[in-house]
Amino acid sequence: DDCSEFRSQFEAGGRLSCTRENAPVRDASGKQHTNKCLMCADKLKKEAQRGGGTLQRNKLPASERTNQVRCS
Repeated sequence: DDCSEFRSQFEAGGRLSCTRENAPVRDASGKQHTNKCLMCADKLKKEAQRGGGTLQRNKLPASERTNQVRCS
């Protein structure tokens, strides 16, 4: 995993604090990022949004949350 060093720093709110260092790097798709941290921030955020990370896991879309009814 290219981003293993950043996974533990990825916050539950979907943020990863990165420096502004200019060290261009390309991801697997060929997209260029300013540095490895910013590349990983993008990757980890996408994983979380897909449910592969901790950010969105077990959360329903807002449209479904508002229509829930509690049954006893």
